Amino acid sequence: MKKILTSMALVAVLASMTPAFAGGTEGTPGKISGRSVGAAAVSLIVWPGLGQLINDQPVDKNVTHAVLGLTGIFRFWSCYDALVDRQGGVWHSRI
Repeated sequence: MKKILTSMALVAVLASMTPAFAGGTEGTPGKISGRSVGAAAVSLIVWPGLGQLINDQPVDKNVTHAVLGLTGIFRFWSCYDALVDRQGGVWHSRI
């Protein structure tokens, strides 16, 4: 269990240091704060839509992240999105 949590934390840190891999993300990053770090952790560990909810994102974005959270890889993108508190994005500002 300890190895899994350590691995997830390492991936989250590495993902936060890399540029967005969606190419032309069309969003404006906010500031990394204590709240956004907590939102990123919740988005990665618990469920992606909750991290967006903590960051006061629009309902459409929250729902989209929650539904796409069914795919395992989207958790990492949602974690990055919550960490930088990104406003807007692609697909009508949902991703």
